[in-house]
Amino acid sequence: ATVIAHVETAAKVARVEALGADVVLSDGFDTLAAHVRQANGGRGVDTVFDGVGRASWDASIASLAKRGLMVSYGNASGAVPPVEPLALTRAGSLFLTRPTLFDYIDTVDRRRAAAARLFDMIGSGKVPVEVGQTFPLADAAKAHQALADRATTGSTVLLP
Repeated sequence: ATVIAHVETAAKVARVEALGADVVLSDGFDTLAAHVRQANGGRGVDTVFDGVGRASWDASIASLAKRGLMVSYGNASGAVPPVEPLALTRAGSLFLTRPTLFDYIDTVDRRRAAAARLFDMIGSGKVPVEVGQTFPLADAAKAHQALADRATTGSTVLLP
């Protein structure tokens, strides 16, 4: 797969490139789809994974190739507006899914198996874990504000 990533600030470009993205864009959502298509030979991409939500919705849909898959999994900027099925047709017979983790790990055995696979991948180095910043638990509001301001990288950990 060719990975095209989007970050809000130019300061995060090198970091995401180092993580293995093939193309990293840091423009606004108003020009994002055009730049995604430019990076992909004009055709659009097969799949978009969107954790931002409302602010990125239109750009994500416009970035998809015909019969592309939109995976909407987050609401960082607010909930996605209601979607009319005809809009997916007009945009190229698109597919839309809104997965939630707990539908995939809905039994104790599935949770244990998923956790074992994840920790095996972490242990092998295939999934690096980076704590970007820590906050005392008493400063949880500051941690939440840093996340909302998109001023974090890696994991944010609250400490006792």
